[in-house]
Amino acid sequence: MAITPLKSGKPAQARAEDDAKVRATVEAILKDIETRGDAAVRDLALKFDRYAPPAFRLTASEIEAAMAKVSHRDMEDIRFAQAQIRRFAEAQRASMQDIEVETLPGVILGHRNIPVQSVGCYVPGGKFPMVASAHMSVLTASVAGVPRIIASAPPVNGEPHPAIVSAMHMGGAHEIYVLGGIQAVGAMALGTETIRPVDMLVGPGNAFVAEAKRQLYGRVGIDLFAGPTETMVIADDTVDAELCATDLLGQAEHGYNSPACLITRSRRLAEGTIAEVERLLKILPTAETAAISWRDYGDVILCDTHDEMLQVANDMAYEHVQVMTDRDDWYLENMRSYGALFLGARTNVANGDKVIGTNHTLPTRRAGRYTGGLWVGKFLKTHSYQRVTTDEAASLVGAYGSRLCMLEGFVGHAEQCNMRVRRYGRRNVPYGVAAE
Repeated sequence: MAITPLKSGKPAQARAEDDAKVRATVEAILKDIETRGDAAVRDLALKFDRYAPPAFRLTASEIEAAMAKVSHRDMEDIRFAQAQIRRFAEAQRASMQDIEVETLPGVILGHRNIPVQSVGCYVPGGKFPMVASAHMSVLTASVAGVPRIIASAPPVNGEPHPAIVSAMHMGGAHEIYVLGGIQAVGAMALGTETIRPVDMLVGPGNAFVAEAKRQLYGRVGIDLFAGPTETMVIADDTVDAELCATDLLGQAEHGYNSPACLITRSRRLAEGTIAEVERLLKILPTAETAAISWRDYGDVILCDTHDEMLQVANDMAYEHVQVMTDRDDWYLENMRSYGALFLGARTNVANGDKVIGTNHTLPTRRAGRYTGGLWVGKFLKTHSYQRVTTDEAASLVGAYGSRLCMLEGFVGHAEQCNMRVRRYGRRNVPYGVAAE
Protein backbone atom coordinates (compact mmCIF):
# COMPACT_ATOMS: atom_id res chain seq x y z
CA MET A 1 0.00 0.00 0.00
CA ALA A 2 1.32 3.42 -0.91
CA ILE A 3 -0.57 6.61 -0.10
CA THR A 4 1.72 9.53 -0.81
CA PRO A 5 0.89 13.22 -0.21
CA LEU A 6 2.39 15.28 -3.03
CA LYS A 7 1.08 18.53 -1.56
CA SER A 8 -0.27 19.34 1.91
CA GLY A 9 -1.85 22.37 3.52
CA LYS A 10 -1.63 23.76 7.05
CA PRO A 11 -0.77 21.23 9.76
CA ALA A 12 -3.59 20.12 12.03
CA GLN A 13 -2.20 22.07 15.02
CA ALA A 14 -2.32 25.38 13.14
CA ARG A 15 -5.90 24.69 12.06
CA ALA A 16 -6.85 23.89 15.66
CA GLU A 17 -5.41 27.22 16.83
CA ASP A 18 -7.51 29.04 14.23
CA ASP A 19 -10.60 27.18 15.46
CA ALA A 20 -9.92 28.17 19.08
CA LYS A 21 -9.81 31.86 18.17
CA VAL A 22 -13.14 31.55 16.33
CA ARG A 23 -14.74 29.77 19.31
CA ALA A 24 -13.78 32.53 21.73
CA THR A 25 -15.03 35.30 19.45
CA VAL A 26 -18.38 33.61 18.85
CA GLU A 27 -18.94 32.85 22.54
CA ALA A 28 -18.48 36.50 23.50
CA ILE A 29 -20.78 37.78 20.77
CA LEU A 30 -23.58 35.32 21.55
CA LYS A 31 -23.42 36.28 25.23
CA ASP A 32 -23.72 39.94 24.25
CA ILE A 33 -26.78 39.24 22.08
CA GLU A 34 -28.42 37.24 24.85
CA THR A 35 -27.75 40.04 27.37
CA ARG A 36 -28.53 43.14 25.33
CA GLY A 37 -30.85 41.90 22.60
CA ASP A 38 -31.65 44.38 19.85
CA ALA A 39 -29.02 46.87 21.06
CA ALA A 40 -26.26 44.28 20.66
CA VAL A 41 -27.55 43.22 17.24
CA ARG A 42 -27.59 46.83 16.07
CA ASP A 43 -24.05 47.47 17.34
CA LEU A 44 -22.77 44.31 15.65
CA ALA A 45 -24.49 45.14 12.36
CA LEU A 46 -22.93 48.58 12.40
CA LYS A 47 -19.49 47.19 13.29
CA PHE A 48 -19.35 44.33 10.78
CA ASP A 49 -21.66 45.49 7.97
CA ARG A 50 -21.79 49.28 8.48
CA TYR A 51 -25.55 48.91 8.33
CA ALA A 52 -28.12 50.08 10.89
CA PRO A 53 -31.54 50.86 9.37
CA PRO A 54 -34.59 51.79 11.47
CA ALA A 55 -35.68 48.13 11.31
CA PHE A 56 -33.84 45.04 10.10
CA ARG A 57 -37.02 43.26 9.01
CA LEU A 58 -38.14 44.18 5.50
CA THR A 59 -41.68 45.39 4.95
CA ALA A 60 -43.82 44.11 2.09
CA SER A 61 -43.14 47.31 0.13
CA GLU A 62 -39.39 47.00 0.70
CA ILE A 63 -39.47 43.41 -0.55
CA GLU A 64 -41.39 44.53 -3.62
CA ALA A 65 -38.90 47.35 -4.25
CA ALA A 66 -35.95 44.97 -3.99
CA MET A 67 -37.52 42.48 -6.39
CA ALA A 68 -38.17 45.24 -8.90
CA LYS A 69 -34.38 45.71 -9.20
CA VAL A 70 -33.82 42.15 -10.44
CA SER A 71 -33.50 41.80 -14.21
CA HIS A 72 -35.95 39.65 -16.17
CA ARG A 73 -33.18 37.21 -17.10
CA ASP A 74 -32.03 36.81 -13.49
CA MET A 75 -35.60 36.36 -12.29
CA GLU A 76 -36.23 33.64 -14.86
CA ASP A 77 -33.02 31.88 -13.80
CA ILE A 78 -34.11 31.99 -10.15
CA ARG A 79 -37.51 30.56 -11.09
CA PHE A 80 -35.86 27.75 -13.07
CA ALA A 81 -33.53 26.85 -10.19
CA GLN A 82 -36.38 26.89 -7.68
CA ALA A 83 -38.48 24.66 -9.93
CA GLN A 84 -35.71 22.03 -9.98
CA ILE A 85 -35.13 22.21 -6.23
CA ARG A 86 -38.87 22.12 -5.47
CA ARG A 87 -39.37 19.09 -7.74
CA PHE A 88 -36.71 17.07 -5.94
CA ALA A 89 -37.81 18.22 -2.47
CA GLU A 90 -41.41 17.25 -3.23
CA ALA A 91 -40.26 13.79 -4.33
CA GLN A 92 -38.30 13.44 -1.10
CA ARG A 93 -41.32 14.53 0.95
CA ALA A 94 -43.52 11.99 -0.82
CA SER A 95 -41.08 9.24 0.20
CA MET A 96 -41.73 9.96 3.89
CA GLN A 97 -44.96 8.31 4.92
CA ASP A 98 -46.90 8.34 8.15
CA ILE A 99 -47.44 4.74 9.23
CA GLU A 100 -49.78 2.80 11.50
CA VAL A 101 -49.51 -0.95 12.09
CA GLU A 102 -51.15 -3.53 14.35
CA THR A 103 -48.16 -5.39 15.79
CA LEU A 104 -50.28 -7.67 18.01
CA PRO A 105 -54.07 -8.07 18.09
CA GLY A 106 -55.27 -4.87 19.75
CA VAL A 107 -51.87 -3.13 19.78
CA ILE A 108 -51.64 -0.20 17.36
CA LEU A 109 -48.31 1.57 16.78
CA GLY A 110 -47.58 4.41 14.40
CA HIS A 111 -45.62 7.50 13.63
CA ARG A 112 -46.37 10.90 12.16
CA ASN A 113 -44.00 13.25 10.36
CA ILE A 114 -44.63 16.70 11.82
CA PRO A 115 -42.91 19.87 10.53
CA VAL A 116 -40.68 21.89 12.83
CA GLN A 117 -42.85 24.86 13.79
CA SER A 118 -40.37 27.69 13.18
CA VAL A 119 -37.10 27.81 11.27
CA GLY A 120 -34.46 30.47 10.79
CA CYS A 121 -32.69 30.28 7.42
CA TYR A 122 -29.33 31.97 7.11
CA VAL A 123 -28.16 33.00 3.64
CA PRO A 124 -24.47 34.02 3.39
CA GLY A 125 -23.47 37.27 1.75
CA GLY A 126 -19.98 38.59 2.30
CA LYS A 127 -17.81 38.44 -0.80
CA PHE A 128 -20.33 36.31 -2.66
CA PRO A 129 -24.08 36.81 -2.22
CA MET A 130 -25.31 33.21 -2.04
CA VAL A 131 -28.66 33.52 -3.79
CA ALA A 132 -28.89 29.73 -4.13
CA SER A 133 -28.79 29.25 -0.35
CA ALA A 134 -32.20 30.87 -0.15
CA HIS A 135 -33.65 28.20 -2.42
CA MET A 136 -31.96 25.41 -0.51
CA SER A 137 -33.18 26.42 2.93
CA VAL A 138 -36.34 28.52 2.58
CA LEU A 139 -37.93 26.63 -0.29
CA THR A 140 -37.12 23.21 1.20
CA ALA A 141 -38.62 24.24 4.55
CA SER A 142 -41.70 25.44 2.69
CA VAL A 143 -42.12 22.09 0.91
CA ALA A 144 -41.84 20.40 4.32
CA GLY A 145 -44.74 22.52 5.58
CA VAL A 146 -42.94 24.64 8.20
CA PRO A 147 -45.53 27.24 9.33
CA ARG A 148 -43.07 30.02 10.23
CA ILE A 149 -39.97 30.51 8.09
CA ILE A 150 -37.74 33.50 8.72
CA ALA A 151 -34.73 34.27 6.57
CA SER A 152 -31.77 36.54 7.02
CA ALA A 153 -28.87 37.68 4.85
CA PRO A 154 -26.32 40.47 5.26
CA PRO A 155 -26.56 43.68 3.29
CA VAL A 156 -24.52 43.95 0.13
CA ASN A 157 -23.14 47.39 -0.71
CA GLY A 158 -25.20 48.89 2.09
CA GLU A 159 -28.61 47.54 1.09
CA PRO A 160 -30.64 44.36 0.87
CA HIS A 161 -29.42 42.21 -2.02
CA PRO A 162 -32.27 42.22 -4.56
CA ALA A 163 -31.77 38.68 -5.88
CA ILE A 164 -31.42 37.17 -2.39
CA VAL A 165 -34.57 38.93 -1.22
CA SER A 166 -36.38 37.72 -4.34
CA ALA A 167 -35.28 34.14 -3.79
CA MET A 168 -36.31 34.25 -0.12
CA HIS A 169 -39.72 35.68 -0.92
CA MET A 170 -40.39 33.35 -3.85
CA GLY A 171 -39.18 30.40 -1.77
CA GLY A 172 -41.81 31.06 0.89
CA ALA A 173 -40.19 33.12 3.67
CA HIS A 174 -42.69 34.68 6.05
CA GLU A 175 -40.20 37.18 7.54
CA ILE A 176 -37.09 38.56 5.85
CA TYR A 177 -34.29 40.29 7.77
CA VAL A 178 -31.17 42.09 6.58
CA LEU A 179 -28.65 40.81 9.09
CA GLY A 180 -25.42 38.91 8.62
CA GLY A 181 -23.06 36.62 10.45
CA ILE A 182 -23.16 35.77 14.14
CA GLN A 183 -25.65 38.54 14.87
CA ALA A 184 -28.14 37.00 12.44
CA VAL A 185 -28.03 33.42 13.70
CA GLY A 186 -27.74 34.60 17.30
CA ALA A 187 -30.80 36.84 17.04
CA MET A 188 -32.87 34.15 15.30
CA ALA A 189 -31.95 31.49 17.86
CA LEU A 190 -31.94 33.52 21.08
CA GLY A 191 -34.60 36.07 20.17
CA THR A 192 -34.60 39.79 20.85
CA GLU A 193 -37.22 42.40 21.63
CA THR A 194 -38.22 42.48 17.96
CA ILE A 195 -37.31 39.00 16.69
CA ARG A 196 -39.23 36.01 18.03
CA PRO A 197 -36.85 33.05 18.44
CA VAL A 198 -37.05 30.00 16.19
CA ASP A 199 -36.92 26.29 16.94
CA MET A 200 -34.26 25.45 14.35
CA LEU A 201 -31.40 27.12 12.45
CA VAL A 202 -30.35 26.08 8.96
CA GLY A 203 -28.06 27.27 6.22
CA PRO A 204 -24.34 27.42 5.43
CA GLY A 205 -21.91 30.11 6.44
CA ASN A 206 -18.32 30.97 7.23
CA ALA A 207 -16.38 29.59 10.18
CA PHE A 208 -18.02 32.07 12.56
CA VAL A 209 -21.55 31.19 11.51
CA ALA A 210 -20.77 27.46 11.73
CA GLU A 211 -19.32 27.89 15.22
CA ALA A 212 -22.32 29.99 16.31
CA LYS A 213 -24.64 27.19 15.21
CA ARG A 214 -22.52 24.67 17.10
CA GLN A 215 -22.68 26.71 20.30
CA LEU A 216 -26.43 27.30 19.93
CA TYR A 217 -27.21 23.63 19.28
CA GLY A 218 -29.38 22.31 22.06
CA ARG A 219 -31.16 25.59 22.61
CA VAL A 220 -32.32 25.20 19.03
CA GLY A 221 -31.98 22.43 16.50
CA ILE A 222 -29.61 22.82 13.59
CA ASP A 223 -29.43 21.19 10.20
CA LEU A 224 -25.74 20.22 10.42
CA PHE A 225 -22.31 21.72 10.86
CA ALA A 226 -21.84 23.48 7.55
CA GLY A 227 -18.61 25.40 7.77
CA PRO A 228 -16.17 26.48 5.04
CA THR A 229 -16.77 24.57 1.84
CA GLU A 230 -14.69 21.51 0.98
CA THR A 231 -14.17 19.89 -2.39
CA MET A 232 -12.52 16.63 -3.32
CA VAL A 233 -11.72 15.34 -6.80
CA ILE A 234 -11.27 11.60 -7.21
CA ALA A 235 -9.83 11.09 -10.68
CA ASP A 236 -7.84 8.80 -12.92
CA ASP A 237 -6.44 9.06 -16.43
CA THR A 238 -9.92 9.20 -17.97
CA VAL A 239 -9.81 12.98 -17.38
CA ASP A 240 -7.17 15.67 -17.74
CA ALA A 241 -5.40 18.10 -15.44
CA GLU A 242 -7.29 21.16 -16.69
CA LEU A 243 -10.63 19.66 -15.67
CA CYS A 244 -9.33 18.62 -12.24
CA ALA A 245 -7.71 21.98 -11.55
CA THR A 246 -10.84 23.85 -12.59
CA ASP A 247 -13.01 21.77 -10.27
CA LEU A 248 -10.61 22.29 -7.36
CA LEU A 249 -10.35 26.05 -7.77
CA GLY A 250 -14.07 26.37 -8.43
CA GLN A 251 -14.63 25.75 -4.73
CA ALA A 252 -11.36 27.10 -3.31
CA GLU A 253 -12.48 30.60 -4.30
CA HIS A 254 -15.21 30.51 -1.60
CA GLY A 255 -12.88 31.72 1.15
CA TYR A 256 -9.39 31.71 2.56
CA ASN A 257 -9.95 28.40 4.38
CA SER A 258 -11.75 26.23 1.82
CA PRO A 259 -10.09 22.81 1.58
CA ALA A 260 -9.57 21.32 -1.89
CA CYS A 261 -8.13 17.85 -2.40
CA LEU A 262 -7.19 15.69 -5.39
CA ILE A 263 -6.95 11.92 -4.92
CA THR A 264 -5.56 9.96 -7.84
CA ARG A 265 -3.45 6.95 -8.72
CA SER A 266 -1.89 8.77 -11.67
CA ARG A 267 1.34 10.65 -10.90
CA ARG A 268 1.08 12.30 -14.30
CA LEU A 269 -2.39 13.64 -13.48
CA ALA A 270 -1.35 14.70 -9.97
CA GLU A 271 1.69 16.66 -11.10
CA GLY A 272 -0.18 18.04 -14.09
CA THR A 273 -3.02 19.25 -11.88
CA ILE A 274 -0.64 21.04 -9.51
CA ALA A 275 0.93 22.81 -12.49
CA GLU A 276 -2.47 23.61 -14.00
CA VAL A 277 -3.70 25.10 -10.71
CA GLU A 278 -0.74 27.46 -10.71
CA ARG A 279 -1.46 28.46 -14.32
CA LEU A 280 -5.14 29.13 -13.61
CA LEU A 281 -4.35 31.15 -10.50
CA LYS A 282 -2.57 33.66 -12.76
CA ILE A 283 -5.77 34.39 -14.69
CA LEU A 284 -8.62 33.62 -12.26
CA PRO A 285 -10.35 36.84 -11.11
CA THR A 286 -10.85 35.33 -7.63
CA ALA A 287 -7.24 34.14 -7.41
CA GLU A 288 -6.45 36.27 -4.36
CA THR A 289 -8.81 34.13 -2.29
CA ALA A 290 -8.39 30.82 -4.10
CA ALA A 291 -4.60 30.97 -3.96
CA ILE A 292 -4.57 31.25 -0.17
CA SER A 293 -7.03 28.37 0.19
CA TRP A 294 -4.93 26.24 -2.15
CA ARG A 295 -1.70 27.15 -0.35
CA ASP A 296 -3.04 26.51 3.17
CA TYR A 297 -5.77 23.92 2.59
CA GLY A 298 -4.91 22.23 -0.70
CA ASP A 299 -3.92 18.56 -0.80
CA VAL A 300 -2.85 16.21 -3.58
CA ILE A 301 -2.70 12.54 -2.57
CA LEU A 302 -1.24 9.85 -4.79
CA CYS A 303 -2.41 6.26 -4.29
CA ASP A 304 -1.58 2.96 -5.95
CA THR A 305 -5.10 1.55 -6.30
CA HIS A 306 -8.75 2.52 -6.40
CA ASP A 307 -9.21 0.73 -3.07
CA GLU A 308 -6.65 3.04 -1.49
CA MET A 309 -8.32 6.07 -3.08
CA LEU A 310 -11.65 4.94 -1.65
CA GLN A 311 -10.14 4.47 1.80
CA VAL A 312 -8.63 7.96 1.84
CA ALA A 313 -11.85 9.54 0.56
CA ASN A 314 -14.00 7.83 3.18
CA ASP A 315 -11.56 8.80 5.94
CA MET A 316 -11.52 12.46 4.91
CA ALA A 317 -15.32 12.57 4.45
CA TYR A 318 -15.33 15.78 2.40
CA GLU A 319 -18.40 17.84 1.63
CA HIS A 320 -18.32 17.75 -2.20
CA VAL A 321 -16.80 14.69 -3.88
CA GLN A 322 -16.35 14.88 -7.65
CA VAL A 323 -15.72 11.38 -9.07
CA MET A 324 -14.26 11.14 -12.57
CA THR A 325 -12.93 7.63 -13.13
CA ASP A 326 -13.46 4.52 -15.20
CA ARG A 327 -15.64 3.11 -12.35
CA ASP A 328 -17.84 5.93 -11.07
CA ASP A 329 -20.66 3.55 -10.12
CA TRP A 330 -18.24 1.54 -8.00
CA TYR A 331 -17.53 4.67 -5.96
CA LEU A 332 -21.27 5.34 -5.66
CA GLU A 333 -21.76 1.85 -4.26
CA ASN A 334 -18.78 1.98 -1.90
CA MET A 335 -18.48 5.58 -0.68
CA ARG A 336 -19.79 5.76 2.89
CA SER A 337 -18.83 9.18 4.23
CA TYR A 338 -19.35 12.39 2.24
CA GLY A 339 -21.70 15.30 1.72
CA ALA A 340 -22.74 14.77 -1.89
CA LEU A 341 -21.33 12.87 -4.86
CA PHE A 342 -20.95 14.34 -8.34
CA LEU A 343 -20.46 11.46 -10.74
CA GLY A 344 -18.73 11.75 -14.10
CA ALA A 345 -17.00 14.50 -16.01
CA ARG A 346 -20.31 15.94 -17.26
CA THR A 347 -21.35 16.62 -13.67
CA ASN A 348 -19.89 19.35 -11.51
CA VAL A 349 -20.23 20.82 -8.04
CA ALA A 350 -21.26 24.25 -9.28
CA ASN A 351 -24.42 22.85 -10.88
CA GLY A 352 -25.17 21.10 -7.60
CA ASP A 353 -24.59 24.35 -5.73
CA LYS A 354 -26.90 26.43 -7.88
CA VAL A 355 -29.47 24.69 -10.01
CA ILE A 356 -29.59 20.95 -10.59
CA GLY A 357 -32.05 20.26 -7.76
CA THR A 358 -30.18 18.57 -4.90
CA ASN A 359 -29.50 20.61 -1.77
CA HIS A 360 -26.16 22.36 -1.42
CA THR A 361 -26.13 22.67 2.38
CA LEU A 362 -23.87 19.74 3.18
CA PRO A 363 -21.79 18.37 6.08
CA THR A 364 -18.19 19.55 6.42
CA ARG A 365 -15.30 18.74 8.78
CA ARG A 366 -15.95 15.00 8.53
CA ALA A 367 -19.55 15.32 9.69
CA GLY A 368 -20.46 13.22 6.66
CA ARG A 369 -19.48 10.23 8.80
CA TYR A 370 -22.74 10.59 10.76
CA THR A 371 -25.11 12.84 8.82
CA GLY A 372 -26.17 13.70 5.31
CA GLY A 373 -26.98 17.13 3.97
CA LEU A 374 -29.99 19.38 4.34
CA TRP A 375 -33.15 17.95 2.80
CA VAL A 376 -36.87 18.13 3.33
CA GLY A 377 -36.68 15.43 6.01
CA LYS A 378 -34.50 17.67 8.22
CA PHE A 379 -37.53 19.91 8.74
CA LEU A 380 -39.75 17.00 9.78
CA LYS A 381 -39.84 15.36 13.20
CA THR A 382 -40.93 11.74 13.26
CA HIS A 383 -43.08 11.21 16.36
CA SER A 384 -44.38 7.81 17.43
CA TYR A 385 -47.67 6.97 19.16
CA GLN A 386 -49.26 3.87 20.68
CA ARG A 387 -52.82 2.72 21.22
CA VAL A 388 -54.10 -0.44 22.97
CA THR A 389 -57.66 -1.23 21.92
CA THR A 390 -58.58 -4.51 23.68
CA ASP A 391 -58.56 -5.83 27.23
CA GLU A 392 -56.64 -8.87 26.10
CA ALA A 393 -53.84 -6.76 24.64
CA ALA A 394 -53.65 -4.56 27.75
CA SER A 395 -53.31 -7.64 29.93
CA LEU A 396 -50.79 -9.41 27.70
CA VAL A 397 -48.44 -6.47 27.21
CA GLY A 398 -48.91 -5.37 30.83
CA ALA A 399 -47.76 -8.72 32.20
CA TYR A 400 -44.60 -8.69 30.11
CA GLY A 401 -44.02 -5.02 30.89
CA SER A 402 -44.36 -5.54 34.64
CA ARG A 403 -41.76 -8.27 34.74
CA LEU A 404 -39.32 -6.33 32.53
CA CYS A 405 -39.68 -3.24 34.75
CA MET A 406 -38.92 -5.30 37.86
CA LEU A 407 -35.90 -6.78 36.08
CA GLU A 408 -34.48 -3.25 36.08
CA GLY A 409 -35.72 -2.38 39.57
CA PHE A 410 -38.38 0.11 38.50
CA VAL A 411 -41.24 -0.68 40.89
CA GLY A 412 -43.29 2.38 39.98
CA HIS A 413 -42.99 1.54 36.33
CA ALA A 414 -44.14 -2.01 37.07
CA GLU A 415 -47.20 -0.74 38.90
CA GLN A 416 -48.32 1.16 35.80
CA CYS A 417 -48.34 -2.18 34.00
CA ASN A 418 -49.89 -4.05 36.95
CA MET A 419 -52.79 -1.62 37.11
CA ARG A 420 -53.72 -2.48 33.50
CA VAL A 421 -53.44 -6.19 34.18
CA ARG A 422 -55.74 -5.88 37.21
CA ARG A 423 -58.30 -3.73 35.42
CA TYR A 424 -58.34 -5.34 32.01
CA GLY A 425 -56.90 -8.80 32.64
CA ARG A 426 -58.85 -11.85 31.51
CA ARG A 427 -59.80 -14.40 34.14
CA ASN A 428 -57.89 -17.09 32.27
CA VAL A 429 -54.66 -15.07 32.32
CA PRO A 430 -53.47 -15.11 35.95
CA TYR A 431 -51.89 -11.93 37.29
CA GLY A 432 -48.19 -11.81 36.53
CA VAL A 433 -48.33 -14.67 33.98
CA ALA A 434 -48.01 -13.66 30.35
CA ALA A 435 -50.13 -15.56 27.84
CA GLU A 436 -48.20 -17.65 25.37
